[in-house]
Amino acid sequence: MRRRQLVAAAPGLAWWPAALRAQTTERPWRIAFLGAGAAPRQGQFSSFDAIKAGLRERGFAALQTEAWFAEGRIDALPAMAQQVLVWMPDLIVTNLTPAALAAQRATTTIPIVMAGAGDPVAAGLVQSLARPGANITGVAALGPELAAKCLELIHGLRPSPRRIGVLASATDAFTPAMLAAMTPAAERLGMQLLVERVREPAQYEAAFAAWKRQRVEALFVQPSLSTRPAVELALQAGLPSASFVRSFVEQGGLLAYANDLAEVARLVVDMVDRILRGTAPAQLPVQQNTRFDLLINQRTARALGLAVPSTLLLRATEVLE
Repeated sequence: MRRRQLVAAAPGLAWWPAALRAQTTERPWRIAFLGAGAAPRQGQFSSFDAIKAGLRERGFAALQTEAWFAEGRIDALPAMAQQVLVWMPDLIVTNLTPAALAAQRATTTIPIVMAGAGDPVAAGLVQSLARPGANITGVAALGPELAAKCLELIHGLRPSPRRIGVLASATDAFTPAMLAAMTPAAERLGMQLLVERVREPAQYEAAFAAWKRQRVEALFVQPSLSTRPAVELALQAGLPSASFVRSFVEQGGLLAYANDLAEVARLVVDMVDRILRGTAPAQLPVQQNTRFDLLINQRTARALGLAVPSTLLLRATEVLE
């Protein structure tokens, strides 16, 4: 704009930010959701629904959304990421490390916001938490620490289980960091970890057969796997089970120490809002949530004939009856 035109337009410049905001929120933005885990069931808390609601509260009334869930089939994520690109989204929200990696490999231009990824620096998703460096930012979940915390919860059961089966993903880049955190925690608690790395539910029964021979007394399940079949097998085997996502307890697992999903959703909404208004993902430091939930499924405890100690019940954020 030439100087003469700029001077002529000056009286209207004060209104430009408001007009720009209106144009931004009224545009029919397309937000894709890509999750490595299971799709939320009716009645369960959904991070993706909370994010959509939060964005609409920010004024994005014309928001268009589509979701893809791998249901623990990590090998299916690359193809799903390509399906996301065909849909032509303006931004991609991911859940769990494998989904973020699949989105990262699919595009270097579309902004990606992680709604929880364990150790994104070690996974190669970002250069650092303070300076993500590319088209990805979001919320880093304290996955390794939560996995170790789950062992403490299992130890709090009475009698305290000593031999713990760990159902770990053979394809999730987060697995080494998770096991590295769990190993010293197990040693400190006097536990023995018996790890079975699997790719798909068809391999679960062989893992449980091995654990039966090894007289495993409790089970930990990595949340990027298909958790519902693992929960069902644990119940059949009479094993208390734990993980670090809320949906695990909602599906029938005994214990979970999980990120507060409402807080994660609020952090993601703020980042998506800022990106849609023009901020580059590389300029937004990766956030870490500070609130966590202890969830206990009393129905499962009764099915196992297990009395959960009152010390655990008093600490619980929520008890499912």
